[in-house]
Amino acid sequence: MEIAIVILNWNGKGHLEKYLPFVKKFTNFDTCRVVIADNGSDDGSREFLKKNYPEFRLIELDQNYGFAGGYNKALEQVDADIFCLLNSDVRVTKNWIEPIAGLFESDEKIAAIQPKILSDRDRSRFEHAGAAGGFIDKFSYPFCRGRIMNVIEYDKGQYNKPADIFWASGACLFIRAGLFRETGGFDYRYFAHMEEIDLCWRLKNRGYRIVYTPKIKIYHWGGATLEYNNPRKLFLNFRNSLWTLYKNYSGRHLGAVLFKRMLIDTFAVIKYLVTFNFKNSLAVVKAHVAFHRSKPLLHEQRKELMKTVTVKQHAEILNKSIVWQFFIYRKKLFKQLKKAMKK
Repeated sequence: MEIAIVILNWNGKGHLEKYLPFVKKFTNFDTCRVVIADNGSDDGSREFLKKNYPEFRLIELDQNYGFAGGYNKALEQVDADIFCLLNSDVRVTKNWIEPIAGLFESDEKIAAIQPKILSDRDRSRFEHAGAAGGFIDKFSYPFCRGRIMNVIEYDKGQYNKPADIFWASGACLFIRAGLFRETGGFDYRYFAHMEEIDLCWRLKNRGYRIVYTPKIKIYHWGGATLEYNNPRKLFLNFRNSLWTLYKNYSGRHLGAVLFKRMLIDTFAVIKYLVTFNFKNSLAVVKAHVAFHRSKPLLHEQRKELMKTVTVKQHAEILNKSIVWQFFIYRKKLFKQLKKAMKK
């Protein structure tokens, strides 16, 4: 089983200098190869790679297509059984590749795998983007085992067992190449953020499994392209989350769910306004405007995607509002949500 480790880079020379040595040191090149896809960088990244890592294949894209479009274009040029999409700001560790082939071979229904993701800023804590596996609530708000909203848990071994999850983080995503292509890859219009959740939801709707493995541990710096509180990042997260919900929700009463989601987002706008964070408030409003303008095209996508649905109920979707659970019931740890997850 051949694995292609594909690292997408855009003006990330500093991260390449810092983290590629670990990829080179801890990767088994008997079964893996490394591909760097450069998204039109102008910071000397390409020259650095050609000089210092000539053994790694370099795919040079003509402009910045974002995470979604960049990976789609790069992976069209890569042949492998398994793709490992790896962020440029990830510190891999010893034996990080070895368990993957066996895990995929254990069940043909496993479409994607995520490792344990800890923070490279504080290695005792989980990392915001993925932690110990991703979930969503019924309104398409994402959260993780180990991270709910802005509360990030310490790694105390509480997630040291494998588990089925709803989405796998794009920071380190192992996925069957055939399924990536069969399901259409990422939606390039997302540009960045939530595209892996959209892809995983499509796979889940087809009856495939997304799993978390604690056998692999990596450290992610995070916020490498856009810092977590950046208005542009906020816009993408809200818009793309709405797109994902509209396209993939296969339960009943989509209209009612969307209406309630918009009410919840209204509270987010008010929260930013009362704290004088006008840029973030405007970002949420702009996200909703963009969502409504996109509805005709989204509706066509939804009709096509619904033709492939074989599973409508997912145990990994919280059938409540994570915002309500967090702010009203003060449930800030994943273990406090376990009963709600089963309802």
